[in-house]
Amino acid sequence: MTNPVILMKTELGEIYLKLHPEQAPLTVANFLRYVDEGRYRGAAFYRAVRPDNQPQSPVKIEVIQGGLGMEEHPQKLGPIPHETTAATGLRHLDGTISMSRLEPGSAHSEFFICISDQPELDFGGRRNPDGQGFAAFGRVLSGMEVVWAIQARPTGGDTPPAQGQWVLRPVGILEVRRR
Repeated sequence: MTNPVILMKTELGEIYLKLHPEQAPLTVANFLRYVDEGRYRGAAFYRAVRPDNQPQSPVKIEVIQGGLGMEEHPQKLGPIPHETTAATGLRHLDGTISMSRLEPGSAHSEFFICISDQPELDFGGRRNPDGQGFAAFGRVLSGMEVVWAIQARPTGGDTPPAQGQWVLRPVGILEVRRR
C-alpha cells in the first residue's frame, strides 16, 4: 500500500503531509474522506498550544490544531474508533499529524500537528487523563516553517489556560488535496 501525500495550502504557505494507512487505517481513511469529498473547505488552524499559553497545565505540549472547529458543522462526519499509538506503532514526533479528541472514539474532523517530539500525547502519556493518547496518522514532509509561523501567531480568547489558546486571527486552510 502506498503512503498518500497531501497538499494543505494555508494563508501562510503550503504543508505537505505523508499519511500512514498501513499503521493507522481507520484514521487515514477518515482523513482522506474529508480530503477527497472537499469537507475541509473553509477550515482553519485556530488553536496554538505553546509553553507560554498553558501556564496551568502540569504537562506542557506544543501543537497547532485545525479543522472545521469544535462546534457543530454541516461538513462533519460521525466519530471514528480510536487507534492508539500502542496499536499503530506511530509516535508523536516533530511534525506528526494526529486526530484531536475529547474521549476515545470521539475524533472526527479536528487534527493537530506536533512541534518537536510530544511523547505525552502517545498511549500512556499524561496529557489526556484517560492515558489513551491521540491517534497519530502521518508526518509533515515539508512546510514545517508554515507550522512554526502558525504557532507563533498571537493567541487569546476563552479557552482554558491549561489547554492552550485560540489563535486571534485563525489561519485559513485554502485547499486540501492529494498530491
